[in-house]
Amino acid sequence: MPQISRYSDEQVEQLLAELLNVLEKHKAPTDLSLMVLGNMVTNLINTSIAPAQRQAIANSFCPRLTVLYQRRQSALRETDNRLW
Repeated sequence: MPQISRYSDEQVEQLLAELLNVLEKHKAPTDLSLMVLGNMVTNLINTSIAPAQRQAIANSFCPRLTVLYQRRQSALRETDNRLW
């Protein structure tokens, strides 16, 4: 079942583009980019989430990231199959 977001695709894409522009501006390699983004997630959890909820949010983040990655890989495979 698709998840419904309170944010528009346009909002998400605009913010993503801006974040990617910052990483590109600094010529950040992939490992540094991932490290910085991970630190950003940790900072957001620690500063924006109630202490009693932080562990649950952290625990749900990795599985959700894995699902999104798997969906993206599946979509890429489907696109590749259509090209052949």
